[in-house]
Amino acid sequence: MVDWAPVLLGLMLFILLSPGLLFQIPGNTRHVEFGSFTTNGKAILVHTLIFFGIFTILILAFGIHIHTG
Repeated sequence: MVDWAPVLLGLMLFILLSPGLLFQIPGNTRHVEFGSFTTNGKAILVHTLIFFGIFTILILAFGIHIHTG
């Protein structure tokens, strides 16, 4: 049996936390921008850390598993 939780959660978080898609922290002109479709290096670093934190908590701490087969 294959555990699909890391793949599906990673894909979902990648889409939701892409800088500039839904929100961007820090923004180009404000601290938080919504739907700007632009990004910068600081926002990429912040969103990477947020992604890693949420992904790690969901997979390791909560132990989410999705098995198929």
